[in-house]
Amino acid sequence: MARMAGTAARAEALLGLGVVSTTPVAGGDICTSTRLRLTDGRGAIIKTRPHPPEGFFEREAEGLRWLAEAGGAHVPRVLAVADDCLVLDWIEPGKPTTDVAERFGRALAATHAAGAKAFGADQDGFVGLAPLPNRSLPTWPEFFASRRVMPYVRAAVDRQALTSEEAATIEAAMRRIHDFAGPEEPPARIHGDLWSGNIVWGSDGNVWLIDPAAHGGHRETDLAMLSLFGIPHLQRVIDAYDEAAPLADGWKDRVGLHQLHPLLVHAMLFGGTYGARAAAAAKSLLDGKSS
Repeated sequence: MARMAGTAARAEALLGLGVVSTTPVAGGDICTSTRLRLTDGRGAIIKTRPHPPEGFFEREAEGLRWLAEAGGAHVPRVLAVADDCLVLDWIEPGKPTTDVAERFGRALAATHAAGAKAFGADQDGFVGLAPLPNRSLPTWPEFFASRRVMPYVRAAVDRQALTSEEAATIEAAMRRIHDFAGPEEPPARIHGDLWSGNIVWGSDGNVWLIDPAAHGGHRETDLAMLSLFGIPHLQRVIDAYDEAAPLADGWKDRVGLHQLHPLLVHAMLFGGTYGARAAAAAKSLLDGKSS
């Protein structure tokens, strides 16, 4: 009760509004999330974490605002942000349907099409609590290998989540990344961590994106992340996306390439079989096999 009272007081100070009630929100192991009912009748959610990394909530808020500017996929409005918390509009959950999935596919294509000025971002960010290097590089293959794969290979080896042999396989694939990257595309405005837990199927009939690691990247990265962990009606999402913004030939063969980053992040954070799966994906690329 004391924690809830403290959370309500923090929200009131940031919003300049009273909090009528608070309700814990289940899920998530990085932040504590609390639903708020405000005196003006609106619902909100506040995410808190004691002593977060510097800039943690600020980068999330910037990413949400940047994605919202695209006018494509729906993103909750940022109501307030501080060093220790983030307050967003509450999105009432609904049920996944094929119609909503189709709209989401088209909306995601519009977000990607809004583009970015470079591959990367102005500031480094976070994927979960892990640092996410974002310093830009001229081409996507250079950016992906140097900023999305190799830092996590080294970290996973240090944590004994990846063997030296597995690391060598991934390094070999990165040396040949230009052979696997497909046709050159301009930087897309991507979510960057688009797994099912970062999607809310809203009761308003829209899919809402949360918890981004937003940056200028390759549009196939978001789709590969959706495929890695799965969402309801995934094929309908991809088909609608492809109709709105046709994917380049051979995109299915590149899914494993784009999945290297999330697999390595999971290997670094959680261990298990993720490191071996990343190495297997890299070996499939080297062997010329589809993932």
